[in-house]
Amino acid sequence: MKEVLMKNGVWLALFSSLVFSVMNVLVKEVSGTIPPAEIAFFRGLIGTILILVLMRSKQISFSRSGIPMLALRGVLGGLYMLAYFFTLSRIPLTDASILAQMSPVFVIVLSVIFLKEKLSRRTLGILPFIFLGAALLVKPHEYSSYSVYALVGILSAVFSAAAGISIRYLSKIHPSYEIVFYFVATSTLVALPFMWQQFVIPNLLQSAYLLAIGVVSLLGQVFLTRAFTHESAIVVQVVSYFGLVLNGLFGFIFWQEIPDMLTVIGGVIIVAGCIALSSRRVSAKAR
Repeated sequence: MKEVLMKNGVWLALFSSLVFSVMNVLVKEVSGTIPPAEIAFFRGLIGTILILVLMRSKQISFSRSGIPMLALRGVLGGLYMLAYFFTLSRIPLTDASILAQMSPVFVIVLSVIFLKEKLSRRTLGILPFIFLGAALLVKPHEYSSYSVYALVGILSAVFSAAAGISIRYLSKIHPSYEIVFYFVATSTLVALPFMWQQFVIPNLLQSAYLLAIGVVSLLGQVFLTRAFTHESAIVVQVVSYFGLVLNGLFGFIFWQEIPDMLTVIGGVIIVAGCIALSSRRVSAKAR
């Protein structure tokens, strides 16, 4: 059963959504005292050290080809994290995550152009319901955070989509750990110049938060990268809408953000759609 789950792209995407939602809570909590670029830097630095240890333990060597594309994936991921952490530090958790979850719109365009991906009829029948659930959560007619911060949030969705497409491409020829390494290592370098002028020496509690962010985000990144390895880029990104449900739940628990009825209905639709996609995938592998 464990082997089936770890090779199921939908389940892996769901696991990554859970882990990244926990990361969002940690980032939101510490961003009041630590600048976003510094959070992104330590996230990347800690992740780089950990992934090197994992690669060494599994005897995974670095490729000698495809390095420019691996570096590009790292830059795109680094820019996404900078934009997202900045947005997360300026507007509510739910609004920031909603903006970041707009990435499937850009993934659909990019995957058709660059990956020539096609979806089965059954998958095409399920995806609109998940988009409907997402629309109920987003509520664009009520969205009130239109500002320069919201524009940065939309930009984070663009970078996230481009990074997702590059993962799908790279996963065909590179091991997932190597792809993750280039992301965390490059994102560390990308964040460095942005934090130089506003570096804050973290105290013990802040250091604990930064360490937790680094560990949790690396785990989520490994799940996400493997999800792209076993599933269509479009499906993985759409399933990640489940993270909106989790972010809404955490927002209620930690910041007393009370979801309305449309949010609840949208969350139920998303969960049901994700289960349907997962069941389809498991059945297909069992044949």
